[in-house]
Formats: sequence, structure tokens, C-alpha cells
Amino acid sequence: MCGETIVPAYKGALSVKRFADLSEQEILALAITNEEEDSRIYRSFAEGLRAQFPSSAKVFEEMAGEEVTHRTMLFDLYREKFGDYLPLIRRQDVKGFIQKQAIWLMGPLNLEEVRKYAEGMEYEASRFYRKAAETTRDATIRKLLDDLAEAEDEHEGIAQQLGEKILTKSAREKEDETARRMFLLQYVQPGLVGLMDGSVSTLAPLFAAAFATHNTWETFLVGMAASVGAGISMGFAEAASDDGSLTGRGTPWVRGTVTGIMTTVGGVGHTLPYLIPDFWAATALAVIVVAIELVAISYIRYRYMDTPFLSAAFQIVVGGTLVFLAGILIGSA
Repeated sequence: MCGETIVPAYKGALSVKRFADLSEQEILALAITNEEEDSRIYRSFAEGLRAQFPSSAKVFEEMAGEEVTHRTMLFDLYREKFGDYLPLIRRQDVKGFIQKQAIWLMGPLNLEEVRKYAEGMEYEASRFYRKAAETTRDATIRKLLDDLAEAEDEHEGIAQQLGEKILTKSAREKEDETARRMFLLQYVQPGLVGLMDGSVSTLAPLFAAAFATHNTWETFLVGMAASVGAGISMGFAEAASDDGSLTGRGTPWVRGTVTGIMTTVGGVGHTLPYLIPDFWAATALAVIVVAIELVAISYIRYRYMDTPFLSAAFQIVVGGTLVFLAGILIGSA
């Protein structure tokens, strides 16, 4: 940045130019700004991934370094052609650029989401350089832009290009396993806890109301109230359990939301059949739904929590059956 004079290109926050209206000076200035911004994004990715995914963090560090090299090449040519005055032109000042969510400002970062985001950045950069090369008349500028477009094309497959020498097969497997554990901790586990609680805890009040009233609409209202109430309660309880800073379980509001929604879903599933006016038909369908829910929960525990299927099925089915019978006995008393 030494020796550079950066001055805003346009006055007014709402000033936007069409890409076709940019001069060669403005195109180079925009390219310089883009490379600097992309370098900072990659370094943010590296910092955000370093603790859990050190190999991928190293890849993004190298990506950031290459963006700095590109910026230097661009600015050297710019200074040769136009001097030290560098107008500040950014993506948001030009029509046609896609506005993206700033995922590098959020945490914890999702590894696959970051990789896909970076590939999208490189694809957009390549298209920008090719389009810019088509509009410039200066042969030197056009050659540099074409060269940078080819360089960005080579970066699109991050894991296959720069990542080959750093993100080895063993390193990738290790990071994928870490990502899997984080996914389990942040989404599957809270969701499973909510689904189990919603499916099981609402059985007793639902079937108690059903056999006490033999009224499907009143039973439906009780079931919905129990489901929504359990969802709110479980959501707040999960969000308040820990802030995720030590356990790696993610942000409290995400876990709480996942738990609350899945708790409600677990209860609503066997409540909906009571929209059927016929009591025994509704009850028979509700029992079938309960059986499906318990089997699904058992499979999720087997698939994601490494619990033997028969053991998971025994625990869930026995517990659910006992709660189910308790509700019928109480409602029939």
C-alpha cells in the first residue's frame, strides 16, 4: 500500500456503474480491490478453520498469498500505465456482481460450505478477468487479465490443485471425520434429543385426552399444545445448556432452534391424525405414526450416534410404549 493514493471513485453511496462503462483504469482498479478483498477473505477462512481443520487452513493461506501476488502484478501494471492515483472501486460499485453472504464473519465455519464458497469466488474472478480482457484495447493489460483468468481457472478445484500437496488423503479423511463430529454435535444430537422428547413426552397427554374425551378435535388441540409447549421448553433448555465455546457444539441459538423445532415435529406427527373426525380411525393412524417415529429415532441413533440398532430400538420402543400405555390408562380411568 506504500506510495498508493486511494481516493473514492464515485460520490454518493448509491452510485453504481455498469461494467461496460468502466474505463481501463477503472477495470484495473476494480481488479486490484477484488484481489485484496479476496486475499483477506481467504485469510479469514484460514483463521476460522485453523483449530479444527489445520490442513485446509494451510490451503487457504496459500490461496491468500496467491491473491496478494495477483494484486501486486495488477498494481505494478496499473502504476506503469496510470500512475499512483488508485480510485477505490469495489464490487458493490459495479452492476453484475453477485452479493454473497459474509460467511467468513460467522463461526464456527462449515468446512464444505467454505470450500464451495471459495470455488465460487474463483469462478467469479475468472469470468471477471475474461470479460475485462474482452473490453480492453491495451495489449499489455489484456495479456495480464487473460493470464489471471487462467490462474483463477486453475484454482477452482481447490482440493485438487493447491490442496494436493497439503490436503492429502489422510489429512482430508481426518478433517472430514472432524466435520462429521461437529455436524453431529451441532445439529444431529440436538435434533435427535428434540425428536425423542417430542415423540415420547407428548404421548401420555395426547392419548390421555383421546381416551378421556373420545373427541378428536379436543385431542388434536391438546396434542398441539403439548407439542408446541414442549418445543419452546426444550429449545430454551438446550440454548441455555452451554455456549458451545468449550464443547464445540455450536452457537446456542442454532442448537436451541434445532431442538425446539424437532421437539415440536416429534409431537405434531402423531397429533395430526386426530384431524380425522372418526375417533377409532384417528387413533389407529396415530398409533401407526408413533410406531414409525420410534423406528425412525432408533435408526437415527444407529446411523449417526453409533448405537447398535437393536439396542437403540429396545430403549426407544420400550420407553415409548410405557408412556403410550400410561396415557391410555390415565385417560380411561
